[in-house]
Amino acid sequence: MSTVQISAADVNKLRQQTGAGMMDCKKALIEANGDFEAAVDYLRKKGAKVAASRQDRDSNEGVVIAKATTDGTRGVVVELNCETDFVAKNADFVALANKFTDLAIENNPATLEELLALEIDGQKVSDIIIENTGKIGEKIGISKFESVTGEKVIPYIHGNYRLGVLVALNQAGAGVEEAGKDVAMQIAAMSPVALDKGDVDATTIERETEIAKDQIRAEGKPEEMVEKIAAGKLNKFYKDNTLLNQEFVKDSSKDVRKFLNDVSKDLTVVAFKRIQLGA
Repeated sequence: MSTVQISAADVNKLRQQTGAGMMDCKKALIEANGDFEAAVDYLRKKGAKVAASRQDRDSNEGVVIAKATTDGTRGVVVELNCETDFVAKNADFVALANKFTDLAIENNPATLEELLALEIDGQKVSDIIIENTGKIGEKIGISKFESVTGEKVIPYIHGNYRLGVLVALNQAGAGVEEAGKDVAMQIAAMSPVALDKGDVDATTIERETEIAKDQIRAEGKPEEMVEKIAAGKLNKFYKDNTLLNQEFVKDSSKDVRKFLNDVSKDLTVVAFKRIQLGA
């Protein structure tokens, strides 16, 4: 055991440097014989051990952050998870999520793996997550990362960081940003599965068609009518679940496609992303 005297000022200095608890900092300095760099390494290793011991824990709480570049042509959305709502509401945790999102905005990673490999002050995001697991005492991690590009990208955060949306439009200019915000709120509320009819994956179409046919047969309709009625039900599915064909929530007399075209001729959505916490 070290005989080096550890002062309260030393402990506080390490605490300010690392954000770890007072007792953890004192123990780290004792183990490191007062060497600050070794103490920081000790705390990081402790964080790694805490992270490893909590791998089987659920981390369904957290925050979702959506942001766009200053020129509005690219946006990212990041979900940072933790175990409890108490930690999710902590200002430092929200700040950490914003820091990771800003890093993604600056460096334009293509995947979550690339984001985790980026560095802040010489430290990889993946290592920062491990370190903060040790500080916080909860399993934390980035579970989702998405990005979009367009002439104008609108980010939207709903429900105290519980849902994030990105909308990429094919035009910029007067009225477009406000329209994009309306569409982002539409996406948050109505959760479309795809942009347009042609964007729905084949598996979903097949599933919806079979469900429709089973319902029609259960109603006792003749077999020769099944295909025609099923096609009608599939069109109703497209209207309810594809963004451009959805009834516009602010004006039920038009769909989203017409709403956008009324704002500016040929204005449309080219891509969108919707991330809901824990979903």
